[in-house]
Order: sequence, then C-alpha cells, then structure tokens
Amino acid sequence: MKLNEIKATPGARRKRTRVGRGRSSGLGKTSGKGQKGQGAHNKHKKAGFEGGQTPMHRRFPKRGFSNIHRKDFVIVNVGQLEKLAGKGEITPEMLKKAGLIEGRLDGIRVLGEGELKSAITISATHFTKSAKEKIEKAGGKIIIVPASTQAPSRRTAVAKEAK
Repeated sequence: MKLNEIKATPGARRKRTRVGRGRSSGLGKTSGKGQKGQGAHNKHKKAGFEGGQTPMHRRFPKRGFSNIHRKDFVIVNVGQLEKLAGKGEITPEMLKKAGLIEGRLDGIRVLGEGELKSAITISATHFTKSAKEKIEKAGGKIIIVPASTQAPSRRTAVAKEAK
C-alpha cells in the first residue's frame, strides 16, 4: 500500500450543490427552495424572529431603570476594624492594604456590627449611629471624608468578611 494509492471510502466525498445556478445544476427550477415565499427569498432570519408575529421582547413591558449617578459604598463593620487598631489613622488606602476592601470605590460606609475594644481613628464617607457610638465609646475618633475625594468606581468594590 502506498499513499498515492489510498482512496476515500465511497460516499465520503460529495460534490457541493450549487444552489440557484439553473436547471442544469440538478436542483430544478426553484433550486431546492420550494415554491414562492419567505423561505425561498431568505433562509437566514435574525435571532428572536417569530415569523412576523410581534416578538417576545416587544410583547412584554419594560420595568425599572439603572441609575447612572448611583454611588457604590464599600461596607466595613466595626468588628473588622479591630485588627487595624494601634496602627494610626485608618484610611481607605490602609483598608485596601489590609485586604478588607477590594476594587475601586465611591466611598466607605462603616456599620456597627461587631465589637470594638481599642481606640481607633478612622476616616470614611459615612458612619451609622451604632458605629459612631461604638467607636466613640472605645475612645476613638471619626473623620468624615466627602465621597468625591476618593477614587471613582462602577460597582466593583467589595468588602471581604472578617475571619
């Protein structure tokens, strides 16, 4: 057996049908497309096309909207700040280095969940009443920073859970 003697199995190689090339192509007058109509004129229809019926995406009403001016705040709990106590003023950059927050942000919102035993100084955009009480009760200090001074974001900031 030699490479030049190998032949394809019968039926493995079919000749391509040349649609729309007249009666001599072997597909007759209508070229294998049947009679008149949409299928004879264009076989490809766009996604979601329902044969002229009102498509599903237009039958149902739209609901809601996305506010493009929405601010996304990273949530940090008072209990998570305990491990940063004694390292000076806690800033957004410090929280990123410690791994408490990720990504870009519009601001930091401190919530009052957890316990705080040592005095800390923290700068953030927003504090809840319970967070303020817990920080001040422990002898700490709060610095409110406007949201515009922090790095801009689009819904990518995430706070990690304290272990």
